[in-house]
Amino acid sequence: MVVDLNDAYEQIDAYWDPHVAGELNGQHVKLARIEGEFDWHHHDEADELFFVHEGELTIRFRDREDVTLTAGQFHVVPAGVNHQPVAESECRIMLFEPADTLNTGNVESEKTVQEEKRIE
Repeated sequence: MVVDLNDAYEQIDAYWDPHVAGELNGQHVKLARIEGEFDWHHHDEADELFFVHEGELTIRFRDREDVTLTAGQFHVVPAGVNHQPVAESECRIMLFEPADTLNTGNVESEKTVQEEKRIE
């Protein structure tokens, strides 16, 4: 299956609502449109890769310097590291993480997605 990222992002109606666009080796490739601040959280057992397709994303950390990414850049947040993704204006991101990873990690909130939608 070929995924056109520009078309795929148009299928996502809400911010902070990751959609699965592909799977490989037990990992989900997720796409999301984001804006504003996400919950502070961590993933006990999983690294998380953030790739910026369009816009600008800042990943805040409590124990290290924040990371700001622009289109074409990615950053891997190691397992167990507390972080908060923030986008001042709309940003389109791709995430790589184990298929069973909850988007809000160790926190449950109104942004927690229990059943992820898929890109068609």
